[in-house]
Amino acid sequence: MDANSFLMGGGGAPTAKFPTPGTTVGGRITESPKVEQQRDIQSGEAKFWSDGNPMMQMVVTVQTDERDPAIEDDDGRRRIFVKGQMKNAVADAVRQAGAKGLEVGGTLHVRYTHDGEPKQRGFSAPKQYAAKYVAAAVSELGADTPASAAAAPAPAPGGDPWGTSAAPAAPAAPAGVNSVTGEITGNEPPPF
Repeated sequence: MDANSFLMGGGGAPTAKFPTPGTTVGGRITESPKVEQQRDIQSGEAKFWSDGNPMMQMVVTVQTDERDPAIEDDDGRRRIFVKGQMKNAVADAVRQAGAKGLEVGGTLHVRYTHDGEPKQRGFSAPKQYAAKYVAAAVSELGADTPASAAAAPAPAPGGDPWGTSAAPAAPAAPAGVNSVTGEITGNEPPPF
C-alpha cells in the first residue's frame, strides 16, 4: 500500500468480476501494476505454496465503462488480479503487442473464455482467459488521431475489444500502425 492509499483509506478500486464465460473487463491502465502476495478470501491470511513460497499475483487497475449503483461514487475503475492461467494470457498479450510489460496508459482487456478441466475431483473447473494489450504509445496514437478514429470500427458496449463474437480477434490498431509490434508503417492498413 502506498502512502496516499493509507492516508485516504480504502483498498483501491473495486475488484473486477468474471461471473460467466464471455465476461470481459478492461480499459486504460490508470496505476502502475503492483505485485503482492495472494490472500485467502475467507480469512485474509497470506497464501503459500506447499513448498513454503508465497503465492504472488499482479494487481492491475483499469478504467472501465462499468458503473455499479451499489458502489458509492463508482468511477468505473476496477482492479484485475492477475494470477494462475490469467497470468499466462496477459503475458501472451503483452508479447503479441511487442511490449516489455504493462504500463500506465496502455489498455488491457481480459475475457473469461471458458472453464477448463478440473485438476482434482470435487473441485471447480479452473477459469480460462484470453487477453489483449495495447501499449501506451500505440494507445495514445490511436486516441489522438481523428482520421484513425473515423477509420476504426466502433467499439462494442463496455469497451469489449472482441466485439460480440466469443472468439478473440486481432487487436484494433490505428491505420498505419502494426497491431502486433506497434510500429508505424507506410500508408497501407495494418494487417488483421
